[in-house]
Amino acid sequence: MSGKSVALYTLGCKLNYSESSALGRQMEDAGFAIKPFHEAADVYVINTCSVTDHADKKCRKIVKQALKTSPNAGVIIVGCYAQLKPAEIASIPGVDLVLGAAEKFNLVAHVLSLQQSTHQGKGKYVVGDINEVNIFNSAWSFGERTRTFLKVQDGCDYTCSFCTIPLARGKSRSNTIANVLENVKQIATQEVAEIVLTGVNLGDFGHENGAENEESFYDLIQSLDKTTISRYRISSIEPNLLTESIINFVAASQKFVPHFHIPLQSGSNKILRLMRRRYQRELYVSRVSFIKLKMPHACIGVDVITGFPGETHDDFLETYHFLNELDISYLHVFTYSERPNTFAIGLPNAVPQKIRDERTTQLRSLSEKKRRHFYSQFVGTTRAVLFEEETDGEWMFGFTDNYIKVKTHYDPLLVNEVVTVLLNQVSPDGNMLGMPVVDELQHVSFQFLNEQRLQINSK
Repeated sequence: MSGKSVALYTLGCKLNYSESSALGRQMEDAGFAIKPFHEAADVYVINTCSVTDHADKKCRKIVKQALKTSPNAGVIIVGCYAQLKPAEIASIPGVDLVLGAAEKFNLVAHVLSLQQSTHQGKGKYVVGDINEVNIFNSAWSFGERTRTFLKVQDGCDYTCSFCTIPLARGKSRSNTIANVLENVKQIATQEVAEIVLTGVNLGDFGHENGAENEESFYDLIQSLDKTTISRYRISSIEPNLLTESIINFVAASQKFVPHFHIPLQSGSNKILRLMRRRYQRELYVSRVSFIKLKMPHACIGVDVITGFPGETHDDFLETYHFLNELDISYLHVFTYSERPNTFAIGLPNAVPQKIRDERTTQLRSLSEKKRRHFYSQFVGTTRAVLFEEETDGEWMFGFTDNYIKVKTHYDPLLVNEVVTVLLNQVSPDGNMLGMPVVDELQHVSFQFLNEQRLQINSK
């Protein structure tokens, strides 16, 4: 294998996207040209996930596609799945190297070594003991001016019975606030308007090796609130770590947006105990109620798992009714799947796959109902929207501060701008139709342009 170009592909979460960008910058600094994954490259790096189903199938498909584009390329696999199943991945035809959690940030050295070797295609893996992974590596996504995912925490000390993340990423560890602020300074030079704070267990920021350091997540957001970035968004935070102090701070902040994503996993206390979660449903209700008291307009997203071992029909109905009555905005629904080396895999009373899928379908329908209800509350109001470059040729898209996805007619002047928008109606595709109304003159201008478009389209 020779050459100086690399293409990266990312599966999974926002944290993976931030780390893929960091790896890409490392390769670029070493003289490698970054190529889109669908183009020919000398090296393909695939950053994998262990949370989603069929990780092996997805990995094989992506490897096959890479080698179809560039048959003589080197293929390197990193990420959570690489740490958990190195031998299995190394056996995939065409895979040259598998790097574990501690080795992936030495990607450049491994690529250069691989280029000089003669074992290409034979499948080698370098994966150490996850208990020895204790270094925090800074990372943030790059390439999209509008929004950046900034990693501030990694790993997890929790022992949820269904989760492999601690096995794949190691113990909880964090960046320092000083280093985060330096990262933000670098990100600000790219004209980024919004930073999304990411981590495995974000609210655990500042806790390492089971001990509490002088810095906390609350201290972090206070420091970030003083920077020049227009918006900050908290990606996901455990309900037991989402304190009233954090909620009060976000409510008063001009930079932290009124959007919380709070994992629940089940509305049944019985199932929560089996999951080894660190709260019960009553705590979750209190967090949602306090958010809505301080920020009635806030968007609240929820993670939930269906078909966990021992979940009876009555347990599922308890979860369904709990979510239906809760003042939340949308759901991320995951169908339980067995994971090796987890406590849950040994639990009795497994739920048949067909019933798991049926429950997932029901909750996803509930999510759509919740989202439309949340959106409809804001029809006829104005909110700040950060527009992105995404367009289908006619429409462009963006998000309000409280995470309503808005579409309006494409205008290049709106890209990466925070604009006041009149929210007109929820469209059939589920997005909110909006019209920028920064001032009365602009409102008239957009009305005129839209009328002209209608006239043209009718001819």
